[in-house]
Amino acid sequence: MTPAHRSTTHPVGIGGVTVGGGAPVVVQSMANTDTADAAATARQCLELARAGSELVRITVNLDQAAAAVPEIRRRLDDAGCAVPLVGDFHYNGHQLLARYPACADALAKYRINPGNVGYGARRDEQFSTICRIARDRGKPVRIGVNAGSLDQELVMAKMQENTDRDLGRSSEEILGDCMVLSALHSTEAALAAGLTIHDVVISCKVSRPPELIAVYRELARRTRQPLHLGLTEAGLGLRGLTWSATALGVLLAEGIGDTIRVSLTPRPGGDRREEVYAACEILQSLGLRAFAPSVTACPGCGRTTSTTFQELAERVEAHLKARMPEWRERYRGVEELKVAVMGCVVNGPGESKAADIGISLPGTGEAPTCPVYVDGERFATFSGNYEELAARFLALVEDYVAHRYPPRDDSPTPEPVKEARRH
Repeated sequence: MTPAHRSTTHPVGIGGVTVGGGAPVVVQSMANTDTADAAATARQCLELARAGSELVRITVNLDQAAAAVPEIRRRLDDAGCAVPLVGDFHYNGHQLLARYPACADALAKYRINPGNVGYGARRDEQFSTICRIARDRGKPVRIGVNAGSLDQELVMAKMQENTDRDLGRSSEEILGDCMVLSALHSTEAALAAGLTIHDVVISCKVSRPPELIAVYRELARRTRQPLHLGLTEAGLGLRGLTWSATALGVLLAEGIGDTIRVSLTPRPGGDRREEVYAACEILQSLGLRAFAPSVTACPGCGRTTSTTFQELAERVEAHLKARMPEWRERYRGVEELKVAVMGCVVNGPGESKAADIGISLPGTGEAPTCPVYVDGERFATFSGNYEELAARFLALVEDYVAHRYPPRDDSPTPEPVKEARRH
């Protein structure tokens, strides 16, 4: 465990994205469509990429799925989306990659689960086959060890050793050791098959934060390969978000982890992009990356019986999310924008001044006017009903972005909005 681990890992290039070597922590996600449906899978990959996913993993489990991968890649390229695709292989990856060379070429990285590539001598040979194909095509691999599909021969051997030597270790400790050993042994095998230290990313995923933290601290101590973080099944809704943020936040704050995924269980028909938004928020909360403008909003108390500030905060958040795809293409640095929507006079003015743009709404019994601050100074006072307030404030946000952030063509930055408006 060392804060310097992230900066000292070997860089691995994945379709133009660098993981490790001190590069910014990379966000990735996984499509949950049937990969054989090229249109649906490409559509979801595009949505995930536009939401902020910098790598997108897709299941490659059947011949039909492998055959569809080049078409998925073509559709993304036609849409102007260069997001690298990662193939997720279990059991038959060696066969599919060999039978479908166009699939092998279209993927930017192969994920291998060493517990699911076969048994005994066949396991070693099939693992090496995937690594040799990766070597020949200049593709990196992720050695992805999962607690639920760990090599049982290794587990039984370590359990027996614990009994024979009366080591007194818990089953969780033994499983953690087995995961680390599996990842390290598999890395050695990948290097023996011709891959280099710049071709291998490692992950060891479990479902509980304490075990995940312990495993990755040990990995960080024993390897310089880049590490992919994530609970293997974070769970539903609030639980999944909380458990992921707890585990990943601790490790990332310690300098451990080069790429992350938040594996949320989606609601039926739910938005798959939620796992991308969660990963981005975790990194942004730690100050490691900036993906989208942040909205500071009052939590409410007995002074805030009006719901106007809540409605406005929600509307501002939605507006920023909807506008970011265009803003990201047009303006440099817009991800750093800070907006405050506050609900009363206690913290409202102070928080509004601290933001780039802030509004302090009335709570209960206050004057029905709302001071607005731009770049720390009082800019205007808004009044009126909710629709009028929302329209004026969102127009101010739009104007601020257009004047504050330089366009991507590097032309000079216009004066800040408050100066432009005053003259």
